[in-house]
Amino acid sequence: QGQLVESGGGLVQPGGSLRLSCAASGFTLDSYSMAWFRQAPGKEREGVLSISSSGGISYLSQSMKGRFTISRDNAKNTMYLQMNSLKPDDTAVYYCAAHRGPNNYWGQGTQVTVSS
Repeated sequence: QGQLVESGGGLVQPGGSLRLSCAASGFTLDSYSMAWFRQAPGKEREGVLSISSSGGISYLSQSMKGRFTISRDNAKNTMYLQMNSLKPDDTAVYYCAAHRGPNNYWGQGTQVTVSS
């Protein structure tokens, strides 16, 4: 049974940075499309960034462009989200997801709070 586990969330001041990790177990990431999503209190879940199995990157929301980057390390079976210039509006639970055909996996989420 495949599993995704996010880590790296926490409390950060506005303008700060965090790097989230998404580690896979029970399956290998290299043939999966991967993505980060987030859900703020009282709001719907929204896409952040995606990365294809071949490394193609897409911003799912323009508000993160220039501040967030996505990467994957297939050797470590892990995906990352580097978040810079964080704003209070970035406060949310961040989820990673993996998709390949009928197979879909979601992590349990990690809380990111941006506050002074």
